[in-house]
Amino acid sequence: MKQYLFFLAVILFGYTPLMHAQIEKDSGYIVSIGDRVPDIRLKLIDGSEVNLSELRGKVVVLQFTASWCSVCRKEMPHLEKEVWLPNKDKDFILIGVDYDEPLEKVVAFKKQMKITYPMALDTGAEIFALFANKRSGVTRNVVIDKNGNIAFLTRLFDLKEFEAMKIKIADLLEEAD
Repeated sequence: MKQYLFFLAVILFGYTPLMHAQIEKDSGYIVSIGDRVPDIRLKLIDGSEVNLSELRGKVVVLQFTASWCSVCRKEMPHLEKEVWLPNKDKDFILIGVDYDEPLEKVVAFKKQMKITYPMALDTGAEIFALFANKRSGVTRNVVIDKNGNIAFLTRLFDLKEFEAMKIKIADLLEEAD
């Protein structure tokens, strides 16, 4: 089945994005696929906190977003429907990391977007700055494998790249620990 999905994706989307995200040099990323993710403490909007190290053994997607970002708003329903809902009961977590906005605004944003995945605050965009230059655009996803290494990076909302990310997540979820 895995091979069938791979070949189907190659036919539909081309070979290159399946192997790795096509992140251009000017994308603003300061990390690369294969890099170890630091142990980041995320403060969720429900008041709880989680360290990334506590999520080892799960595939993690950090979705960097903001209420003022039109591309983020375009991508979020797809993340909810095509990534979060089909995988939330697996060894998987998707966390929206909101770029330097106050709690009240992020709570309202989540409600307005009708998403159910958890969201975290990123005061001062300090978490964002661990992955990308603060002056670069906020719409991006960092896929982290079960061992805590970056497995895939996206920038903006490109359908081919988004589909490749979904395939990568499925592959990571199938891998044995």
